[in-house]
Amino acid sequence: MTENNQVLSTKCRVNSFLVCDQIYTDPATGKISLLGIFSKLRAKDFPVRHPQMVWYVSLSELSVGEHNLKISITDPMGEIEARQIIDRDFSCNSPNTRINLINEIKRLKFEEPRNYSIITEVDDEIVFVDTFPVSYPDDE
Repeated sequence: MTENNQVLSTKCRVNSFLVCDQIYTDPATGKISLLGIFSKLRAKDFPVRHPQMVWYVSLSELSVGEHNLKISITDPMGEIEARQIIDRDFSCNSPNTRINLINEIKRLKFEEPRNYSIITEVDDEIVFVDTFPVSYPDDE
């Protein structure tokens, strides 16, 4: 509890979750440029493997110390078994710090066209869920 008797949330804040082709970090300024942001995939044939994508996650309101990020993919109805794509540790040095995590994904396989769910967990707590449609080109 704080001085004002308010309970602090234990969940971190997800400021951004974006899927893109590449990320460039300027060595002089530290600025991050996301290139080719997209929110769905289309393929002529299934199963399909996407050659490369980057999942960018920006987090804040974390407690100081070590944390764990897990990102898995499943479907909204739970018809397919969840596949864990990312499992990585990271540190937070200050509760006022924004943590930007860049996760390169190579050859991610999609068995069939459907709406997928991307589930983001920090310290085994779900903090964000997003949909990611994968379809045939004519299924718009």
